[in-house]
Order: sequence, then C-alpha cells, then structure tokens
Amino acid sequence: MTKPLAGRIALVTGCSRGIGRAAALALAEAGAHIVAVARTQGALEELDDAIRQAGSSATLVPLDLTDFDAIDRLGLSIHERWAKLDVVVGNAGILGNLTPLGHVTPKTWAQVMDINVTANWRLLRSVDPLLRKSDAGRAVFVTSGAAQKCRAYWGPYSVSKAALDALVRTYAAETETTAIKAMLLNPGPLRTSMRKAAMPGEDETTLKTPGDLAPHFVRLASPDWDQSGKIYDFPSDRVLTPQMAA
Repeated sequence: MTKPLAGRIALVTGCSRGIGRAAALALAEAGAHIVAVARTQGALEELDDAIRQAGSSATLVPLDLTDFDAIDRLGLSIHERWAKLDVVVGNAGILGNLTPLGHVTPKTWAQVMDINVTANWRLLRSVDPLLRKSDAGRAVFVTSGAAQKCRAYWGPYSVSKAALDALVRTYAAETETTAIKAMLLNPGPLRTSMRKAAMPGEDETTLKTPGDLAPHFVRLASPDWDQSGKIYDFPSDRVLTPQMAA
C-alpha cells in the first residue's frame, strides 16, 4: 500500500492529546516521520508507542511554546538532522477565560496571545527556511470560527485566532511563488477538552471526534495539495476563500 507521506518529515505542536495527537497519528500512518512537540513527556512517550504500532517513527520534543528561544533551537536541530521540513502543523492553543473584555487580566491576555499567535509566528520564522528546502512544503494551522463570530466573552481567544488567520494568510502571500502551500483548518465543534471547558453543559456524544478530522491533515499535508491562503472548514467539508471588505 502506497503511503502519501512516505519519507516526509512533519512537525506537529500540541500533539499530546486531542486534535494534535490525532493529527500526528494520521500523518504517521501516512508514512511521515513525526517531530512531536508538546509539554508533557509522558504523553509524548504514549504517542511514540502508538506511532511505532502504526509502523512509523517519531522524534519527541518536550517543549513549552512560550520558550521562544527553544523554538529557534528546534529549527536549528531539524536543519542539522534533515536539512529540510516537509510539513508543519501548528495545533497548540489555549482558550483563556470566557469573560468580558474589561475583566480579562493582562496576564491572561498575554498568555493567550503568546501561545496562539506569537508562538506560531516564531515557529514559522524558525521553520520557513526548512519548508523552502522541501519539494512541497506544507503549513497547516488550526484556526476557529471564533475568529469571525466574535461572540461576547470570547475576546482573547477570538482576537488571537483572527490574528493567526492574518499571520497564515500573509505567509501564504509571501510564499506564493514557491512550492509552499499554507492553509488554515477550522475543526468546528469536536469532542475535546477545550470544547468541554468552553461548553460544559453540551452533550459531547453529539460531536465528532479528533479522529474524524485527522485524515484531512493528511490531505492538506500531501504534496498534491494545490491551494494556499485559504481555510479548510471541516463542518461543511469545504475550502473557503476569506472575503475582503468592499
């Protein structure tokens, strides 16, 4: 059986659980070697076991994404070992507190922006030269409908995801004449711990799982994926083109 990502190197952040773990496993099953980034060593080791059972391999990177200098060192390490990177999946993110904007503490605001926006910029900055060395570099970042809906009390999260959208679309424009394709992926409501924290009264058995979403990471990471600067919307199973205001 041909594996679409055989021989390719894929970096996945926030892969100790939920969407990131499911994405890492799907990419591994498709043949990729996974550079697995998460804060928890134990969860990374459990993921490594699952990846080995899938017939693939992983490099485990216990890393707090607010350690921005460590992100720079990660890019250097990938360069020294493989001299390129084929896929980056920016999945790690936090919700912050659901509260009126006037009640958000500066500490919470900074934490959400650091993880959801700045860490992804530092990651792109670190791996951009490596993606350019690939014959088909693919960048996939997990966004949210909150970026457009701007619901009351979701301020830090909504603002951070809107900024992430702008970041990835800018990168797509800057790499338009290269072999890189940069996409946003909106998972919609899924059965995750973040969703449970945001919607504690919701019947989670009505939601799809990260495993249902995972094959779409493989699609967007594949060398034959030919779109960039757009949003793959999982709930509608469509690729959306962001609309500019008139």
